[in-house]
Amino acid sequence: MTDILGRDTDELRRLGALDTSREIAQQPAVWRQIGRLVADSADSTAAFLKPLLDRPELRIVLTGAGTSAYVGEVLAPSLRRRLGRRVDAVATTDIVADPLASFAEDVPTLLVSFARSGDSPESVTATELATEVLTDCWHLIVTCNERGRLAGRYADGSASRVLVLPEATNDRGFAMTSSFTGMVLAGLLVLGGPDEALVERLAAAAERVLASRPAAAADLAARRYRRIVYLGSGSLHGVARESALKVLELTAGRALALAESALGFRHGPKSVLDDETLAVSYESNDPYTSRYDRDMVAELLRVLPARNVVTVTARPGAAAGSTAWDLPGLEDVDDAALALPAVICAQLIGLQFSLALGRTPDNPFPGGQVNRVVQGAIMHPLSR
Repeated sequence: MTDILGRDTDELRRLGALDTSREIAQQPAVWRQIGRLVADSADSTAAFLKPLLDRPELRIVLTGAGTSAYVGEVLAPSLRRRLGRRVDAVATTDIVADPLASFAEDVPTLLVSFARSGDSPESVTATELATEVLTDCWHLIVTCNERGRLAGRYADGSASRVLVLPEATNDRGFAMTSSFTGMVLAGLLVLGGPDEALVERLAAAAERVLASRPAAAADLAARRYRRIVYLGSGSLHGVARESALKVLELTAGRALALAESALGFRHGPKSVLDDETLAVSYESNDPYTSRYDRDMVAELLRVLPARNVVTVTARPGAAAGSTAWDLPGLEDVDDAALALPAVICAQLIGLQFSLALGRTPDNPFPGGQVNRVVQGAIMHPLSR
């Protein structure tokens, strides 16, 4: 596989970036594998899901922790429109901390758990609390690790189904990259319907990003911005949150990052802007929503130097004056699908910022202050 940074394997290993750069680069190939996996298992998946989706009172809850929670935030707005029903994104960390609020309505519920490893303390606990609190609860597990606790717990249940993604998605690097996009794609295809043509379009777009944007990301990193603001609306707000987390993780907090919606940014968070701030706006494919995105970019350009503002967009005619990182050929796709090639832009930015700051992207915390699989959380029994 061609290295996206133009460096050989030995140099990447010396820089501590071998796993992360490889896992970013592999995403188009991994997406194609997931498309085939979902298509091949479509009949058995439908046998599990159709009786549930036929119930109009069914609530779908998308859950996970950290990056895996952002998978749900990306998917929920799209699935609400597609399915015409209630779909909520609720982090496992919120479920575990307050299950009676998370499941205040005792309605039939499909809990969709996204997990890279399935070994985070909250992963299994959240599913068990849902079953304890709710009268009718089913589980769909989307994980990158067939040997994880979550996959093992629900592999043979009559009220559960486990979808294990290709082994390559179980990222070895510290920050989730191909695991994030793999789970977004799987959730979109499983709950929204298989679409191999869409998968190919997304993979081709991602290949163009990987071929054209690493140098541009390195140029941004060389400017040594102290802060990065990511903005997005709807599904792209979830992408903005994931993008900000990638910067924080890969730079070990040396570069501060903030995520907001285009409209929400004016209500206080805009205070962060100064000449050392980079602003990245994800433009929605929805013509109505994109008006607000473009209004915010125009406002940013009145405050920041033009080179400090980047618009990631599939729509022609990005806000005049900003630097456009185009995603051509995807003008008609849903924002949850657009999220996949769009977030690769942020992964490249996070990786290049990490290297520019002298960090080791594969393990930004060699002292173990933050861990790849979260440690230290004690799970307490629920008493009512």
